[in-house]
Amino acid sequence: MKKEFVISIIISLTFLSLGFLLLHYELIGYGLSFFVFLPFVLGYILGKSTIKAISLWGLITSLFIFFILLLAGGLEGMVCILMAMPLIIGAVAFGALVKYLIKKYDKTNKKENLIKSSIIPLCLFLTFGFVETELTKNVNHTIEVKSEIILPYSSMEVHETIKSVDTLNVEKPFLMKLDLPIPQKCILEEEKVGALRTCYFEEGKIIERVTELEKGKILRMDVIDYQLTGRKWFEFKEAIYTFEELKNGNCKMTRITTYSSELYPRLYWQPLEKIGIEQEHDYVFKNLVKDLKNKYGG
Repeated sequence: MKKEFVISIIISLTFLSLGFLLLHYELIGYGLSFFVFLPFVLGYILGKSTIKAISLWGLITSLFIFFILLLAGGLEGMVCILMAMPLIIGAVAFGALVKYLIKKYDKTNKKENLIKSSIIPLCLFLTFGFVETELTKNVNHTIEVKSEIILPYSSMEVHETIKSVDTLNVEKPFLMKLDLPIPQKCILEEEKVGALRTCYFEEGKIIERVTELEKGKILRMDVIDYQLTGRKWFEFKEAIYTFEELKNGNCKMTRITTYSSELYPRLYWQPLEKIGIEQEHDYVFKNLVKDLKNKYGG
């Protein structure tokens, strides 16, 4: 039993490490092959006719070790891992279920060699990964996330307050308390098209170039440099603030973030990415409300 447990850990860590190395060297993409097919294969290889199989416990242990190593090495963040876990665990469970059903109706009841039985699935994973990468060409999907807030101030007052922010310091949303990037300040060097606006984070900075500026109406910027650690699969493209003067004298400010992502399947990842960006927007909005009150009262 101990031997099977150790072998299952070796197989799992080998598959996971190989998959991550292929990702790192961009030989496969952040798609179905890594997030679905690889854990499915592991669930199938290490699944038995009972949920209490010692090999499955070896796989669970390996996943825990793998995630800890990613965190410790700064290769991925806690938020990314937590978001990926339901997809990975679901694929493992499905693989184990398929193995269970095959075992249940297979009357030969022959004993398997875990190492030998992992060779063909490993080859299938590599083939699937390379074919998927070739077909998709690691295409980035460009997505727009929009958030709005109505403020009891004029459009000019809101514009003047948001263009440069000396300190962002309000209650952090849940994902920021884990490891979502936390903005500290944003500095606009000049109020003109072509000027740079730099946003500093705890883990790095984002540099933007102003492409459209009309005071009290719009501030549009292209992201020209992204120096946050990790997240090779994610890239900010554009940041836009629009200001609309309402009839009652209030201002409706809209924050639009445009980004690209390599993560597949999009049906799973896009809603999670949206949640993360909306929490960034919410943090900026809360700080803006605080700054407006300090500057103009109310």
